[in-house]
Amino acid sequence: MSAQMQALKPRWPITQAGADLLEPVPFKVYTQRDIDRIAQLTKLSAEQRFEMKVVSSVLPFRVNQYVIDELIDWDNIPADPIFQLTFPQRGMLSAAHFERIADLLRREADKAELEQAVADVRHELNPHPADQMEMNMPRDDEGHRLDGIQHKYRETVLFFPSQGQTCHSYCTFCFRWAQFVGDKELRIASSEAETLHDYLRSHTEVTDLLFTGGDPMVMKTRHLRDYLEPLLKPEFDHIQTIRIGSKALTFWPHRFLGADDADDLIRLLTQLVESGKHVALMAHYNHWKELETEAAQAAIRRIRGTGAVIRGQGPLLAHINDDAAVWARLWKTQVKLGIVPYYMFAERDTGAREYFEVPLARAWQIYREAMQQVSGLGRTARGPSMSASPGKVEIQGVAEIAGEKVFVLRFIQGRNPDWVQRPFFAKYDDKATWLHHLKPAFGEEKWFWEDEYEAIRTEKLAVA
Repeated sequence: MSAQMQALKPRWPITQAGADLLEPVPFKVYTQRDIDRIAQLTKLSAEQRFEMKVVSSVLPFRVNQYVIDELIDWDNIPADPIFQLTFPQRGMLSAAHFERIADLLRREADKAELEQAVADVRHELNPHPADQMEMNMPRDDEGHRLDGIQHKYRETVLFFPSQGQTCHSYCTFCFRWAQFVGDKELRIASSEAETLHDYLRSHTEVTDLLFTGGDPMVMKTRHLRDYLEPLLKPEFDHIQTIRIGSKALTFWPHRFLGADDADDLIRLLTQLVESGKHVALMAHYNHWKELETEAAQAAIRRIRGTGAVIRGQGPLLAHINDDAAVWARLWKTQVKLGIVPYYMFAERDTGAREYFEVPLARAWQIYREAMQQVSGLGRTARGPSMSASPGKVEIQGVAEIAGEKVFVLRFIQGRNPDWVQRPFFAKYDDKATWLHHLKPAFGEEKWFWEDEYEAIRTEKLAVA
């Protein structure tokens, strides 16, 4: 335990919400312009720090003092997984992209020239994968896009509250990196609670609402309450589950402990649960190290004391967790702390994907070997799963059928619910990293769902 954590004393009794809470800790954040002010980075060469500035000119960088002090082993740089998770590395940009931006920075190019180059590079990084902007965002009766809402699957609506479109720290692999670069054309967000409520009121097929971002837990509780408390009215009885996607349990667990409105947040979660809603904190975890601090475990206990369920999910990433032993320990630790292992994702085809992506064949092998090391309570994690445009496609295994080696696939979720749980097969490809790299097996020209998907896509794009 660090000296900082040893100095903290309980602020509330252990019995309150099932957790021993800690005194507030100041939230101190660093961005690209602060790289030279981070004391631990002085151990790196000037060239290494310059490389960080180049990459963070394109991909967003934000880290806080808790992550620096509590989560990173500075004697294991650059291999430390949390360092890789939060600090930019040269390989996160292609050689051509890196040299283009580096050259402009070295010669102190005009601001407009640099901004144009950065914009060009960003647009080549597939900022919105899986047709998010074109196919997932619904429209009103007059054909206007409802910004901040995504409705891809029948039962589930995603909402992007504008006050939650940042994070306590940024993940270097983030598939929603475009939310954080200051380009309004790339951003998905809404500040209109009434827009959300009107939409849910008219779509009674929706049972699950997912608050996402960014990270909704950066919001003040009063703003979160404005969105969520109205859902307790009888007209929203069809909304059975409220999910909140968050990395705060890793990057700033003090949000649930000593923050000014932490108590109000706990009261809100308790209120939602006691009203009959199922509340799930969809916690993003990439490594077991994130679960080991005193603050992280205290925050987990406090959230569980509200009756909310914590589910753990995250992508398989080269340089961070592409090791079965890491995943096995992560899932075992989650079960021990009362977290439900939920998903292992394949890294999405966006941003720094070439640095982080793992071939699907190897991803499945890592998943299989990790599953072999955990008990049944840890085997609730599904994967490896690709959140592709047609739906969430899971790799169930590798098999040989009629003399052909194939991937066995299924939809966990699909644009058409009829696709869900139907197995289909792809030719084995040990280099493929995403669904569009795969081809149907057994001489088939198309997937069983392909014609219907293309019809849906054509219809959506026609009004986009």
